[in-house]
Amino acid sequence: MSSLASLSSSCTPSTFSSLQVFGARILNIEALLVTNFSAPVANTFRIFQPSIQVQNASFCNVTVTYTHPGQQDEVTAQTWLPIGNWNGRLQAVGGAGWAAGAGGVPLSLELMKGAVGDGYVTITDDAGLTGGIEGVKDWGLLSPGNPNLYKINNLGAISINEQSIIGKALIRSFYGKGPEFSYWSGCSQGGRQGIMAAQRYPTAFDGIASACPALHIPDILASIQWPQQFMNSIGEHPYPCEIDALTAAAISACDPLDGLVDGIISDPSTCLHNFDPFSLIGTPISCFTTNTTVPISHAAAAVANATWHGPHDPSGRQMWYGIPQGADLTGGSSGRDQPGIAWTNCTAGPNSTCTGTNSFLSFPYLSLLVAKGDPSFNISNLTLSEFSALIHAGKQQYSSFLATDDPDLSAFRNAGGKLITIHGLADQQISPEGTLRYYKSVEKELRGDVKDFYRHFEIPGLAHCFGGRSGPPDGLWEQLRGWVEEGKPAPEESGVEVTGLDGEVQKRVVCAWPARGNGLGIERMIPGVYEATGLEALDHEEDHL
Repeated sequence: MSSLASLSSSCTPSTFSSLQVFGARILNIEALLVTNFSAPVANTFRIFQPSIQVQNASFCNVTVTYTHPGQQDEVTAQTWLPIGNWNGRLQAVGGAGWAAGAGGVPLSLELMKGAVGDGYVTITDDAGLTGGIEGVKDWGLLSPGNPNLYKINNLGAISINEQSIIGKALIRSFYGKGPEFSYWSGCSQGGRQGIMAAQRYPTAFDGIASACPALHIPDILASIQWPQQFMNSIGEHPYPCEIDALTAAAISACDPLDGLVDGIISDPSTCLHNFDPFSLIGTPISCFTTNTTVPISHAAAAVANATWHGPHDPSGRQMWYGIPQGADLTGGSSGRDQPGIAWTNCTAGPNSTCTGTNSFLSFPYLSLLVAKGDPSFNISNLTLSEFSALIHAGKQQYSSFLATDDPDLSAFRNAGGKLITIHGLADQQISPEGTLRYYKSVEKELRGDVKDFYRHFEIPGLAHCFGGRSGPPDGLWEQLRGWVEEGKPAPEESGVEVTGLDGEVQKRVVCAWPARGNGLGIERMIPGVYEATGLEALDHEEDHL
């Protein structure tokens, strides 16, 4: 590697002037030398890696702006190239919500801080999108009736490959050689992007760490919107305190099923058959909305039940999986800025009234993209038949762009790639059943055991990306590296820290699916027909959606 002084002096745009990306035209390259960079990065944001205190890091911050001729877009890729401690590797990071990465995505920035602190070259790309994680409302339409399919495709796939190309090219220009190994890290949208790389660009990355991936976006958004649609359909919007009380009751009832009382539901599928929210109708609870004691209403039980079972069409057929019991449905305890999917806006006081609130994830997708910008379209007034038709239309229009569910990973496997997915069993936005479904579909497609290149972990108590009683499995990254670089055995288990009911932090073990950690020995129960509700469950083995 070049000397420290030489690298510092090379942090100029001219060093990278040879950059070319097929199908794109470079508009501008900026290079800024950053020194004495220090920042704490918690493992909650790094997910697969432990917390780090970045100390006095120096790196070349290269911003590449480019366009795809004819598409009238402007894309920004930001790359940090360490000076003095490069470990010979690239770590690309993904986005969140409706953002591919780069500016306006706090998770991407935290991942980059941690990566550069560990000596990785790190890169993120915004796919030419604006508006941060809620940005689809800004860039989704070219004009009323005309979705911006170029930008949707950039988010769905194109920018992921371009990150790999640009990052590796800048590394060669700066250090005089390419990376020894290249990795992807991301959660939610970022998790989906990593798996899209494995599907469509199998040589882009040697190792991919994907958390809570939004693999089936049109289906996931149906699940996210479903509580609001259900409340609109029945014309009742219960207090958030009622939903919270039902969640707490589900945890209390199902927590002991795994043999360990710790405030965690380890098997939501079993809990779905063992807890009846309607049995609590009339139970008095202390309500933070009204500052009074209120009884749990039939509407609240129905909303919780519907959310846990997932969206259904008028015939009672399940369209997608529900959100697991134990997940925070209102956002009241998650510590996040956005309300939960079953949140309602209520006036204060004992005579409080409530109205629905649509998710920033599902509402613009359905009201703008699927409805194609029709200004007269009102998603809050849909019948169940209209809602089902809208979801189906969205799948028809956007699955090829956004549904990252191709199970044929043979090219990635044959290239030597390694993939790890994790999903929290208290995820309040994306059902862990969808990720498990994908893992099983890969097994089926490749006709056998896929554990030589793909491992999946379910994390009891972990919410979406972070939060909940369980911390992330922050040792998995090093296990992935050993698997990729040294031929070490694939990770069978990894450690997490769980906060118990007494507030004490305990060390636990999570195991690669289908095994279970902590010696609990729980056998997974596959849901059949929901006899108590008359609702037809999704077939977990055959893909008939």
